[in-house]
Amino acid sequence: EGLALAELGASGRPLVVLTASASDAQRLTQELPYFAPKLRVFPLPDWETLPYDQISPHQDLVSDRLATLYHMTQRAFDVVTVPVSTALSRAYSSSSRGLLLNTGTTTENSTSPME
Repeated sequence: EGLALAELGASGRPLVVLTASASDAQRLTQELPYFAPKLRVFPLPDWETLPYDQISPHQDLVSDRLATLYHMTQRAFDVVTVPVSTALSRAYSSSSRGLLLNTGTTTENSTSPME
């Protein structure tokens, strides 16, 4: 599995790998550089909190997500591993022009950082 994905990632086209669980995504993120050391592999971790929780996600998760999203916008990646649960969560709103961070604020009457 890791070897086949490393070969696909080395093809020169960006690759987003959806995994069944967060642990599978983490495992692949660690395995792929073993098979292809020059691959730029980034995880897009899950928030590990529910949308209605009163606690914020851990700072390391927020930092990892922001770094991966930045690399994706710059096309500075070869492979991104994403758990399906993360891929299904809302990351973009049709009423705004940029990526939303789960801050608990609404986008009504606010300006987009992309303007």
